[in-house]
Amino acid sequence: MSQPGGPASVVVMGVAGSGKSTVGAALADRLGLPYLDGDDLHPPANLARMRAGLPLRDDDRWPWLDAVGAWLAGRSGGGVVACSALRRRYRDRLRAVVPDLVIVHLHTTDPDLLRRRLAARRGHFLPPALLDSQLATLEPLEADERGVVLDLALPVDDLVRQACAAIAPSSDAPAGADD
Repeated sequence: MSQPGGPASVVVMGVAGSGKSTVGAALADRLGLPYLDGDDLHPPANLARMRAGLPLRDDDRWPWLDAVGAWLAGRSGGGVVACSALRRRYRDRLRAVVPDLVIVHLHTTDPDLLRRRLAARRGHFLPPALLDSQLATLEPLEADERGVVLDLALPVDDLVRQACAAIAPSSDAPAGADD
């Protein structure tokens, strides 16, 4: 997004159980943007690998990340995608096709909270056993990455409100109010 209040391309990132899908859908609804759960773009081989309890390798991720980036790039009015985007190089690959990308990182310092969420989740392809590999892979946002880190333990409405403020910090203020 080039200006506050303009189209936004947003990735809601985090490890399994962080609430990416829930927050991403609510954020897209609040912003009036299309939403996609990035998991829907995984090729069958990736899903089979994860169902078997095997973490994805970078070679498995590149085509998936390219599909996520293409979906965002194809939305001239913006869009929101839930996508783990755990490493800097994955986010850089997305930014290569969507330079104005905003990252909303749902984070916690309590891995037990994530384990409890995963244990309660039914019907998802990713087994809870892969959480540790995701936590080991996770690279936090760096200072030069446009985005915000939010405490995933907060209620969804609070997370959406904070994400909206980070995406368009002056959208609720009159033009020039922050000058």
